[in-house]
Amino acid sequence: MPAHGPAPGVELSSTMAEATALTQLSACAAVELLRAGEVSPLELIDAALERIERTDGAINALPTLCPERARSRAARMEGVPPEGRGALAGLPIAVKDLTDVAGVRTTYGSPAFADNVPDSSDLLVERLEGHGAVVLAKSNTPEFGAGANTFNPVLGVTRNPWDTRLTCAGSSGGSAAALAAGQVWLATGSDLGGSLRTPASFCSVVGIRPSPGRVPSAPGDLPFDTLSVEGPMGRTVADAALMLDAMAGPHPDVPLALPAPQTPFLAAATAPQAPHRVAFSPDLGITPVDAEVAAVCRAAALRCEPLGGSVEEDHPDLREAPEAFRLLRAVQFAASLGPLVEEHPGVLKPEIEGNVELGRSLSGHHVAWAERSRGALTARTRAFFEHYDLLICPAACAQPFPVETRWLNQLGGYRFEHYVDWLRLTSAITLVGCPVVALPGGFTAAGLPVGLQLVGRPGGEHRLLAAAAALEAELGIAGRVPIDPRPG
Repeated sequence: MPAHGPAPGVELSSTMAEATALTQLSACAAVELLRAGEVSPLELIDAALERIERTDGAINALPTLCPERARSRAARMEGVPPEGRGALAGLPIAVKDLTDVAGVRTTYGSPAFADNVPDSSDLLVERLEGHGAVVLAKSNTPEFGAGANTFNPVLGVTRNPWDTRLTCAGSSGGSAAALAAGQVWLATGSDLGGSLRTPASFCSVVGIRPSPGRVPSAPGDLPFDTLSVEGPMGRTVADAALMLDAMAGPHPDVPLALPAPQTPFLAAATAPQAPHRVAFSPDLGITPVDAEVAAVCRAAALRCEPLGGSVEEDHPDLREAPEAFRLLRAVQFAASLGPLVEEHPGVLKPEIEGNVELGRSLSGHHVAWAERSRGALTARTRAFFEHYDLLICPAACAQPFPVETRWLNQLGGYRFEHYVDWLRLTSAITLVGCPVVALPGGFTAAGLPVGLQLVGRPGGEHRLLAAAAALEAELGIAGRVPIDPRPG
């Protein structure tokens, strides 16, 4: 179904063919070659740049490149034995344009920061580089990550490589599209209401929303926030787990950071273990869902049965989740972006200004209700996982839609009230703090990707990754990227 290799009618030179072969490797396979000394970081940089040049004009996933910085870092690695280069061993990666990289233009997708070049990197970038990552590019994002369609007035629109007429979703849309098109092997993502999981679904890649505190990031104005997390994105479960190992662990400046795991996450992802008791829900009881999306996800969930698991249709009671998330997200926006709205009146997108205004207008009664509701939702979800090992549901309620559509405002006869209302499937899980793997689940009749959310018990990343790896192998579709962007 998906295309591999060059676009029709394009002949590759031997050098281009070698670069294409390298970009089609999984991240784990590329790292193995790096560790064995069979390929160098510089060779992978060149391969990635060739692929970006050949594909990014159609999708605009990686609008900011830093090849000189990457080559300088790779050259310094040449004098270090491969086994001493860290877990990523010199692998080029992309970093979402919400995350500072020293000396590299970082816009946050906002006109207010169009020329911003930070002097220092976010601690997440420092940690990844400490584990051998080579930052090659910044991936596109909507302004300050607000909204699930990747466009902004500074760097433009990012398109879905499966059909360039359609959105790749957001806000980690640039990372997801770059992975699907084979531009890089790994990319960072972040997730508040589905910003990592929805693009993974729309682009048929893997994303992990880890437990809050699992991946520390630069302590900003809200160091105790548990709604927004950083996470890895890759083409396979093992690839994403490899990156999660390079991201996770405590940091003295991050008060909620969790300890490093005793067993690497990659060990779980490379030792598949089928879940015994699986719950599947097409809608979590809180949202309309496209009928074809629901059918693809149900068929994928039932593939747990040949692995020895039982699958029942069930879900925790999440009825208050949409409203509680709307209010708590608004409070977060007021706290984090309110000062910028004041400093740059009329510059930030109207959705951001509207959320800040809502957050400031809420009474203590409203916030107290939302916090109590979140507590009740979390308690019911924990009780639910006393009976089930895994919850599977769609990662998005709809198929990828036209990129010109600012946000999905209706599905069938149902109208969504605000620009994140269609993300209820992901935002509800955000509230309860469970780790999630966004996993490719199949394709529509038109060949568009459909993604699953695999939701694990709180703090249970290892068992979740083992289950995700088992289902990934059973579905057999993880190798269908990279692809050449398709005009539709």
